[in-house]
Amino acid sequence: MTQLKYFLFFCFGYLVTYAQQMPKDFSYVKDIAPSIKKELRYCSHNNFVGIPVDGYKEPVLITSTQTAKALKKVQDELLKKGLCLKIFDAYRPQRAVNHFVRWARVPNDTLTKKQYYPNLNKRNLFKLGYIASKSGHSRGSSIDLTIVDLKTNKELDMGSPYDFFGKISHVWYKDITKKQKENRMLLRNVMLKHGFKPYSNEWWHFTLRNEPFPKTYFNFPIQ
Repeated sequence: MTQLKYFLFFCFGYLVTYAQQMPKDFSYVKDIAPSIKKELRYCSHNNFVGIPVDGYKEPVLITSTQTAKALKKVQDELLKKGLCLKIFDAYRPQRAVNHFVRWARVPNDTLTKKQYYPNLNKRNLFKLGYIASKSGHSRGSSIDLTIVDLKTNKELDMGSPYDFFGKISHVWYKDITKKQKENRMLLRNVMLKHGFKPYSNEWWHFTLRNEPFPKTYFNFPIQ
């Protein structure tokens, strides 16, 4: 029997696609903006789950092609200032989101609590909105990123680490330094300028405005 390459179904008004290969209108970020740095956390043990996440087979960045082109504009502007984008996560397959959900439902698995959610009870991660059954990343036009100083090759201080679950990661959190606030606004403003909308609870998270697949969640692996 010929192996089924993909199938589609509708769930609560959304289209979920289980294609096994990268669809048309998606691109590798390196093919459009090769100077962007990356640290694909979910390919490694350095993430809040503590192990490589389902669907992340290789440390490559994939987004919708429109998103990659917009990121190039951001990168071109930052390079003129001696700065550079660094991406932690881009397209995220639905199977990875499912992995997060399974992890969140095991309350005794707190291996990464000290680093990622020291002040929260893991049981509350769903209620507080840190874990959900659907992610904009699976639509292909959301990214998690920061800015790196090319002279020092260090990330700008944003006041909290990437993927830290807590109010300190909210964009408008007040109890951080003036410089940390400035760094957050630098990232926010350059992303807004080039067509991205921010997420107020995570300083690192942005989604392309007028994204090409606003109601489609993809599940092809990252490879």
